Amino acid sequence: MSADSTQVRQRYDRLAPYFDGLEGFLEGLLFRRLRKKLWSQASGAHILEVGVGTGKNFPFYPDDARITAIDFSPNMLEMARRKQQRKQIAVDLALMDVQALDYADNSFDTVIASFVFCSVPKPRKGLKELYRVCKPGGQVLLLEHVLSSNKALAMMMNLFNPLILNTFGANINRQTLKSVQACPFQKIFVDPASSDMIKLIRAIK
Repeated sequence: MSADSTQVRQRYDRLAPYFDGLEGFLEGLLFRRLRKKLWSQASGAHILEVGVGTGKNFPFYPDDARITAIDFSPNMLEMARRKQQRKQIAVDLALMDVQALDYADNSFDTVIASFVFCSVPKPRKGLKELYRVCKPGGQVLLLEHVLSSNKALAMMMNLFNPLILNTFGANINRQTLKSVQACPFQKIFVDPASSDMIKLIRAIK
């Protein structure tokens, strides 16, 4: 694991016990609805969730699919395991870095991630891994916060990004849509209901 990845992992390990509480207000106000919408598009027999975190997406898992979920933070994954056992969620959990997935090419019908690529040190490398393990004709579904298209707001986001990154391990100025477009997907769709800074992206391999 690179030095950057180790630093980000350590930040999430530190935040793991408090993570659900820290995001509780936004989760109830906005994120939960967006997660539900994202997961409503998941399809196929085998689904990979990247960046499972504390298991916030567990309520939206489809009943008719095998779910594999990974995270690179041992402490976040432990929180997810506790929630899995408490709520009896059918999911295979694994400790893994999205930048180096330990899965064969063309393994999953849907690969899905929510608010993950803000914290991946090399996002294009991670996205290429998602493309690699996705089956031909399969889909990658992403819910991500991105750099604003408003120049003044973008300047402020860039200014405060080092502070946010050092505190929480997440970047607030990523241009994730451009990173997805740099991968060889056949088609890329952005949900028209997406806001300026939160995008729902569907990419077809």
